[in-house]
Amino acid sequence: MMSLRLQYASTGVYRRLRHSPWQYPPTKQTIPASRLYLSPPLQQRRHANGYGGGPQLPGQVGPQPGQPEESDSKSGGVGTRNPSSEWRPTLIKMFESAATTVVSLFVLGLAGYGYHRYYKYLVLQKMENAFKPGDPVLEIAALGGAPPATVVDNDDEHWIRLKEQQKIDAIVDGTDRGHYHLLIGEKGTGKSSMLLDAMQKVSGEGVSMFEAHADPEIFRIRLGKALDYEFHEDYIGSLFSIRGPRDTTALLDIERAFNKLEKIALKRRKEVGKPLVLIVNSTHLLRDDDDGRDLLELIQQRAEQWAASNLVTVVLNSDDYWVYERLKQYATRMEVLPVLDLPRPQAISALIKYRARYYKEEPKLETLEEVYEKIGGRLSFLNQVARSRDMLHTCEKICRAEKTWFLNNCWILGEEMDDDVMDQQKYASAAMVLAKALVDQEKEQGSMYSPETGRVLPQIPLHKAREIMTRADFIKDYDHINIFTIDAQAMVRADSVPMLNAFRQICSEEGFEEHLQLTLDRISAIESLGRTREIVAKDLINNIYQIQGRSDRGEGIRVSVKGKADDENG
Repeated sequence: MMSLRLQYASTGVYRRLRHSPWQYPPTKQTIPASRLYLSPPLQQRRHANGYGGGPQLPGQVGPQPGQPEESDSKSGGVGTRNPSSEWRPTLIKMFESAATTVVSLFVLGLAGYGYHRYYKYLVLQKMENAFKPGDPVLEIAALGGAPPATVVDNDDEHWIRLKEQQKIDAIVDGTDRGHYHLLIGEKGTGKSSMLLDAMQKVSGEGVSMFEAHADPEIFRIRLGKALDYEFHEDYIGSLFSIRGPRDTTALLDIERAFNKLEKIALKRRKEVGKPLVLIVNSTHLLRDDDDGRDLLELIQQRAEQWAASNLVTVVLNSDDYWVYERLKQYATRMEVLPVLDLPRPQAISALIKYRARYYKEEPKLETLEEVYEKIGGRLSFLNQVARSRDMLHTCEKICRAEKTWFLNNCWILGEEMDDDVMDQQKYASAAMVLAKALVDQEKEQGSMYSPETGRVLPQIPLHKAREIMTRADFIKDYDHINIFTIDAQAMVRADSVPMLNAFRQICSEEGFEEHLQLTLDRISAIESLGRTREIVAKDLINNIYQIQGRSDRGEGIRVSVKGKADDENG
């Protein structure tokens, strides 16, 4: 091992060696280089002169005290360094940093692009699964434990066979294509039941159904549930610095869902050759305002486009006339399917089959005729009566409930009503006037009865009904609350047979016409007071005053004393 002789007279070294565990006498001694500890200033000077970290070899001359250090810029000396060697470590580090950044960005971009592609594929795959057999609507209906209203039991034997059922079956199974359809009819006529029955026959394959709502946001959520579409709410592309779809209105989200549905429909048409079926139930729940009309217009535009290309068959189910009135403006491929009450033969036959199956009895024909006279052929009413022990008592309850509903919404207050309720009384009196007009028409024409269809309710054209009420805006509200109904031919009639019976009972009460006339007179008087302006003349004297001029002719009004006016004119 190389050694080095040093004089302990060196101050810095001596101080450090003095405190070392070695005991050296103050004489010259050889110290191994591995044990030699130099102070930091000495180490820096040795490195600066090119000696490195080892001991000084014989022949190497270090800097003497008081002598300036040799510059590194001298060429050919022992301490000379190449200037390029100073930048080499920096360049290497820069290159490593740049390579790391580029590789990181490439991996991040590749991962983000891969996730984006996978997510788009997953969205289409989930939406495609939504149209496979087993619709959630059918599962919920099955959990209820009751078959649709058009079926007796889980078998295919129909106790009420509607003529519209065959048409709906062809629409749902994809046979009837090239159009979109509007089912319109009163509440309880069996529209939704027929749709569920048709879906059960195909096990929900290629069909999706959901309920509409007045709020567009809830409508969006229900549409997404039916199509199994999350509207990119589960998208995590932001982790890869990929911006997803921007937050916006519900209407734009619905448009995006329809775009995805169109891709699935194109794929299905190539594989199966049949269109998808999208059913929007309770379309009348949409509000008749700007948002509701915009949403309905969006659905109609897509329905027209899909019907022309046989991609998707849209079925709209509505209880109110305003939906048909709105769609009629731009409809070219729309078919309207009105669903009415059951005819008399089918209603009586259905009651006989039901009572024989579940109660082992055969009711008398007179009893069945009386039941039909009270509730007509409304499917929801027939279901209640057929399941009850006392059918006539149930009919009375139904009629009483309909009458109470009408009176609670449209009863008139008479001559003593306060002027604060005038707007509500306008609404109520118009309904009473129209109900009286229907009853009077039935009296004039007689009870219209057909052996095939049964009782025919009196009806008035829509424009005539508005003329009778002297209001054009109330009739849609009456249709919405199920007091009057407007069919696809724009004919106004009572919403049901029990409601018409309520009209008869109210209009036949003693003093009803006088009470109605007093209410109308009171409304006219309040309106007249609102249009009247009073002129108060103060500090009058015992003279005769004369008022001249007409404001409607632009002449103005002039008040003067008659004697003075004659003197001025004379």
